[in-house]
Parts: sequence; C-alpha cells; structure tokens
Amino acid sequence: MLRDSLRLLYNGVNATSPVTLSQRKSVTTLLRDYDTPGVSPPSARIDRSLKLQQQNLIKLWDAWRYPIFAVNKASTLARDILVHHIWGPRRRTWGIEMTVINSMMRDVSRHSALADITMVRMVMGLAGLVPLPADALVTPVTFRVSRRNLRGILAAVDAQENGLRELSGEWVIGKKLWQTLQSDYKSSGQSGSEDSGSEESFHSDGSRKRHSSVILYIHGGAYYSSSAAAQRMITIPMSKYTNARLFAIDYRLAPETCFPGPMYDVVSAYLRLTDDLRVPPENIVVAGDSAGGGLCLALLFYLRDNGYNLPGGAILFSPWVDLTLSCPSWDTNSPYDIIPTPGPTAHLHPVVMYLGDGLEEYLTHPYASPLFGKFDGLPPLLIQCGEAEVLRDEIMLLSHKASLAGVHVQHEMYEDAVHVFQAFPFLGSANEAFVSCREFVRHRLPELQASTPKTLDNVCEARLDGDIDNENVRVVRGDGVETSAGRRDMEVQMKHGRLVDQNLPSWGLTCPGRDTISTGDSTNTDREPANSAAAYSHSPSGLRRIKSTLSVLVADAPFSKMSECTHLGGPHSRPNFSITSAPSQPSSPRLRKASSYSSVTSFVEQWSLSQNSFSISHQAQVTT
Repeated sequence: MLRDSLRLLYNGVNATSPVTLSQRKSVTTLLRDYDTPGVSPPSARIDRSLKLQQQNLIKLWDAWRYPIFAVNKASTLARDILVHHIWGPRRRTWGIEMTVINSMMRDVSRHSALADITMVRMVMGLAGLVPLPADALVTPVTFRVSRRNLRGILAAVDAQENGLRELSGEWVIGKKLWQTLQSDYKSSGQSGSEDSGSEESFHSDGSRKRHSSVILYIHGGAYYSSSAAAQRMITIPMSKYTNARLFAIDYRLAPETCFPGPMYDVVSAYLRLTDDLRVPPENIVVAGDSAGGGLCLALLFYLRDNGYNLPGGAILFSPWVDLTLSCPSWDTNSPYDIIPTPGPTAHLHPVVMYLGDGLEEYLTHPYASPLFGKFDGLPPLLIQCGEAEVLRDEIMLLSHKASLAGVHVQHEMYEDAVHVFQAFPFLGSANEAFVSCREFVRHRLPELQASTPKTLDNVCEARLDGDIDNENVRVVRGDGVETSAGRRDMEVQMKHGRLVDQNLPSWGLTCPGRDTISTGDSTNTDREPANSAAAYSHSPSGLRRIKSTLSVLVADAPFSKMSECTHLGGPHSRPNFSITSAPSQPSSPRLRKASSYSSVTSFVEQWSLSQNSFSISHQAQVTT
C-alpha cells in the first residue's frame, strides 16, 4: 500500500543571518542537556530561585489601561485582517480564523498585569459557550478519593487521605456507541447485571464485543485553568472517532494545589478505573493536551517506577514536557502560536504556580518535566504537534528520546498548526488528527501492545454502565445543544428502531472531496463522514450547525494539510521507505499504518540541521 505524499516545510525565521554549521547542535547533543534531573539546560529561561509574585492591585485611576488595551487589540486585529486579505496570511495555510485568533492572542502576556487568575479562568470557561460537537452523551461524575497505600513520591500525599475528599470528572460517549451497547445489553438479557456468571460478553450474533477501549483524558490549561467540560471540543470527537468510552478528570489546579497534587489526582482517577471499575489496564488509553500531556507522561513514569500495571498506550496532543522552557521554538514560533510566553516576573507564571515553593527541587524532576525522564518500558505513544507552536522543539526531542529507548512512537507534525489545534473544528487538520487517533486506538495498538486488550467482563460492563448511564446523563444533540431531556428521545427512537441524527454531520469541517478513510471494519459505526460539505446539505439550518463562534467569519475555510506523519518504529516495526524530491503541490495526506522514516532519529536530525538556516521540503513514500 502506497501512502500519499506528505510535505513538510521548515521556514527559517532568521534567513538573513543563517546559522553556521559550527553553531548547530546535533539532536544527541541537545538531549544531553536533559540527561541529568536536577541540572537545567544552559538555555533554560526559568530561574530556579524565581518566586511567585503578588499582583499589583489595579487602582481606580489605573482603569484607563483596560480601554487602551481594548483599542490596541482592536487596531491590531483590523490591521492583521487587512494584511491577510491583501498580502496573505502570516502562515501559508492559515485561513481568516487563525489570523483572527493569532491576532487576539499575540503579545497578550505583556498585559498580564491587567488580569488575575480568576479572570483567566473565567475567560477559559467561555469555551463552554461554543456550540459543542454533536451526538454524544455526557455524564458528570463525582467520586471519593480512597487511600490506596501508594508508593514513591505520592506516599505522603496518599497517607493524608481520609476517604472524604471528592474529585469530579465526566464520561463522554458517542451516541452510536451508546446505542450499540444498549442493544447488546437488551439482546443478551443481561442489562449490565453484575450477577451474570459469564466473564465474557458477546454480541447477539455470537461475535465478541469490540467496544472495550476506555480513554482517560487529562485536560490542559497550564496547570492553573480549564476543566474537563471546557475540553469537550476535543473529548467528544475523540470518543466518537475511537469508538471508546472516555473519562475526563478534573484534577485540582495550581496555585491552590501545587505539584505533586495534580499528578496524585490523575493517578487516583486511573486506579479508580482499574481497581473500582475493573477496567483491565491494557484496555485503557491515557490521553491529554498541553499540560495534560505532561501529566500523562508523569502518570506513565509513576506507574512504571512503582510497579503498577501500565495502560495500553498514550495519545499526547502538544504535550508540555520541559518546564525550563529551554528550546528555541519558544522564540522562533512565539509570533505565530496562540499561547503566550510567560514573562520572567509575571504574577501568572504557570511554572511558578505549579511548582510553588518546590520550584528549585522539582523544576527538572521527570514527573514535572518529563523530557528529563527515562522512557524505557513505556507503552506505544501517539504524539501530535503543530509546526507553528512554541512547544514544537521539545516535542521533537521527546519523540526522539522515547524512540531511542525502544518505545514505539508515532509522531505527527501538522503544517502551520498551532498549540492544541485539535480544539479548532474549522481546521481540516483537526479532522486528520482524530482520524489518526482512531487508527492508533482501534488498529495500531492491538498490534503493538505487550498484553492483548481483553473483552470487558460483565462486572466491569455493569459498573461502567452504572457510572455512565444514570439520571445525571446529558445529551449533546445533533445541533450541538446540550440537553438533559434528550435521553428520553433517544430511548423512544431506539424502541422504534431508528438511528439518532443519522443525517447530521458529527464533527467540524473536513476537506471537500476527500475519500472516506476506511478502518478495515465493515460496520457503519467505525466510519465518519469524509465530506462534510455533502453532509451539510442535509442539515436543518446553518445557524443550528455552527461548530465554532469563529466559523461564521468565513463560509469555507481552507484545508490545513498535515505536514508530516513520522510513524516511528521502535523495535516493533521497520518499514521500507524512500525519500524523493517534493512536488510543488503535495497531494492530500492519508493516514496509514506506515512511516515516512524508519525511526524518529533521521527525522529529527533533518530538523536540527534545518533550524534557522534554510528551507527544506521532502516527500516520503512508504510501501507496506
């Protein structure tokens, strides 16, 4: 099978003063800076003696700063929109939406004195006002944290638990998967009962159940903001594309709770799945974005180091893995990315808030900055990042280091994409990213895992059903509206044998005219509409189908192509490959079980040689 060509374009940001060969560092040399926890790299932007500063109170006569800030932002926005339409976008593949978002977020850290943490969290919470991806059930869950006699760095924290503290989160499950599970329960006559003696579950036709994957999702937000509900723009499509039940945890935030408190909450959520709900560890995939990606790796490190069973795999969206901020992309990509660069004295500095008084001790601890850790023995990793994000370089080093340790790494870099671009449904690359997640969870992981995922027994199914399908469940309808009454409508439709919202598109915009990407399953539940333009023709009203408040700016956003998919083979795969010169216009990418490089090493070596000096492009063709 021949994968379509993928094109990667690196633009040197300082082309007028190229870097000489003597000034370039090889990847191996760069990784030496992260070999020793406790020693910061020479290029670290964080001073170990940095302390969290108190915000200067805004006095009444300083209120003029707010309208001045608003006027400056409005003028910058108007200028950027004008430049976009006359001379083109700041990045080649950007549509007007990304130009607007970049204009609003650029240099915002310079005005951090105008905000406090309450205001930042309130603004982040506005994401909940955006119409959600359609056709899913969401169930809020609250559970008590049990003392589990944890070992290692969490032993002292765990010893303080008395069984009264509560954590919250939410289950997310696609409607089609929910319908299938309900049909299975009814046809088998079990209804999720724990008393049925069978350890195995089957469909009505006698075939094994395939709905066995459970995703533990850890949200980002620089450790001090956001929530599970705020990340539904990611969790809903992720559950639907992977056809898996997803639990998103609300861990405690900084600065109220510093490291290792958030990591302890994540470990507690994982052990609740394995111990309380009896989900086999090999059936669990941990996933997270940004700071949540860092917590995913911290969870894997802790479980491995202390002898607990590891999950089957991990999916990392733009993971933040180096709290020292040492990599050059913090400077080179800051004009393009949407996350602000923290200033050295900002009162909202995320690193200082997260580590608190333990900054000097924990700054380079592998559980806080996973890039300093050892990756031996970790499960397969899918790592996605954007070419234009400030975390790009540390994510590249992360992929390289994990691959050298023998971990199977599938690293994907998307052309001109920003930090956690998967949360922007108007981007075609977001759809490509979720398709890749589906391939990874449903097809790639079963081939790579040390322990084959098990069919969930009836006790586990019953406990999951009780946790998900109860009086707290809310339905996200086909028009993106969340309602508590939708479940009754679903039951009525199921009673009459009708599918729910069958004609409505389920997620975002995709590239018009693209072929459906088959996952090798003949069932309809394993496929997503590849041409949302056709699907939209059946939609009731355009206003009811708005997926993002920004998507009203343009009717048809250009498709942002995935720039590179490096399917990194650890000891598990050694695909053949060849590199040829790239055509001027690459064909549309198609995700397959193949790799554009035999390992991450060759890819990252090319990347390090190209930094700040020249532009390169290449095309990789892989035959399997």
